[in-house]
Amino acid sequence: MAKAIPKIGSRKKVRIGLRRNARFSLRKSARRITKGVIHVQASFNNTIITVTDPQGRVVFWSSAGTCGFKSSRKASPNAGQRTAVDAIRSVGLQRAEVMVKGAGSGRDAALRAIAKSGVRLSCIRDVTPMPHNGCRPPKKRRL
Repeated sequence: MAKAIPKIGSRKKVRIGLRRNARFSLRKSARRITKGVIHVQASFNNTIITVTDPQGRVVFWSSAGTCGFKSSRKASPNAGQRTAVDAIRSVGLQRAEVMVKGAGSGRDAALRAIAKSGVRLSCIRDVTPMPHNGCRPPKKRRL
C-alpha cells in the first residue's frame, strides 16, 4: 500500500524532542499582588488553595496533589501546610482575607501556615455549605 500524502499546511503541530514520560512545567509565572483573598478548600481526600485578587479573578492555585503528595497523604495536615506555603510564596501577598470551606484535616494546618507566613489577615471566614435540612435521606435498609 502506498503511504498517505500529508496535507500541506495541516493544523497538526508536531512536538519535537518530547518523550512520553518526560516531566515538564506548563505553569506560567504567577502574577504578583499585594492584597487578595485566599480560599482554602479542605475535603476528606485533598486540600486545594486558591489565591484570588479582590475582584475574584484567580491568580494562583495549588493543591496537595500538585505539591507531590499521593493517595491518602493528600488529606493529611502536612499536605495542607505545604500547599498553603507554596501558594503564598509564589504570589507574594501582604494582606489577605481567608475563606475556609470543608471539614478536612488539612484545614487547620493550612490556616496556621497562612498566619505564620507573614501575611496580615483582615478576616477569616468559614463558608462551609450547611444544609437547612436539605435533601431527603435514602430509605433505611431492610434485611
